[in-house]
Amino acid sequence: MIPGGGQPNMQQLLQQAQKMQQDLANAQEELARTEVDGQAGGGLVKATVTGSGELRGLVIDPKAVDPEDTETLADLIVAAVQAANENAQTLQQQKLGPLTQGLGGGGIPGLPF
Repeated sequence: MIPGGGQPNMQQLLQQAQKMQQDLANAQEELARTEVDGQAGGGLVKATVTGSGELRGLVIDPKAVDPEDTETLADLIVAAVQAANENAQTLQQQKLGPLTQGLGGGGIPGLPF
């Protein structure tokens, strides 16, 4: 609502939009620096991704390595990376959700959230 029914203060709206844009950029930078883990096989395979979903590390317990059954190892790796990415998506929602809600729930056209 606009007090007094007048025209919106365009300068104020522009400042609010710029602040929101800066807050989103800061949150995205923080996500890119933050690492989250996922695991599979009771911890036999652990994957580390950034909050933005970039794979940064993979740890495979020697007990998971069976030269006769590389298919199971591959499945464990995929599951660990998927778990890490799910954790990264949760982190994205926590960091970006409150910022994008102020945009009418639909985000900003052209941005990936």
